[in-house]
Amino acid sequence: MFEANPHPAQTDAVVIARMRQWLQRAVIGLNLCPFAKAVYVKNQIHYVVCRATERADVLDILHKELLDLQATSPELRDTTLLILPEALSEFVDFNDFLYAAEKCLRKLKLSGELQIASFHPDFQFADVSADDISNFTNRAPYPVLHLLRESSIDKAVEAFPEAEQIYARNIATLKDLGADGWLALDVSANPLADSAPSK
Repeated sequence: MFEANPHPAQTDAVVIARMRQWLQRAVIGLNLCPFAKAVYVKNQIHYVVCRATERADVLDILHKELLDLQATSPELRDTTLLILPEALSEFVDFNDFLYAAEKCLRKLKLSGELQIASFHPDFQFADVSADDISNFTNRAPYPVLHLLRESSIDKAVEAFPEAEQIYARNIATLKDLGADGWLALDVSANPLADSAPSK
């Protein structure tokens, strides 16, 4: 069994509301991803709250959601957020699980058509300390598997030809915002529960 996440009492509606708040205030509000606003305002993001705690069960749900995304028109569903409020609370476990997630993608022969991105409340880049503010570019209220279409990524990159500069710009944005500014966004699973990043 995975290490349980500390939010099992939250209803699906609360989990999705916190995710939407994170998207509105951090991802879109800080323009951390210039591609996100269009699919958000068009309601093309599909939110799935996965209550599974066993590895095999999470993989089964991921398998289903990958196939569902492939089979659904991009006009109706451009991307899926598979949210795990009760599993993979430890970042090291989540990171290890990503290998299985990628294997699932390859087994379905969807590599090149779909991608899996990831976010976690305790995301940490390998070369920085846990409280470095750069980590917050990839932190979300809950562990999340973000299922994306390659075609949508290609279109977005065409619209933003300097896409490779997004990461560096995001780091600069977060450094300007500072620890207090991030906490004021209130985008953790529990209000104001984020560990404060370093400035």
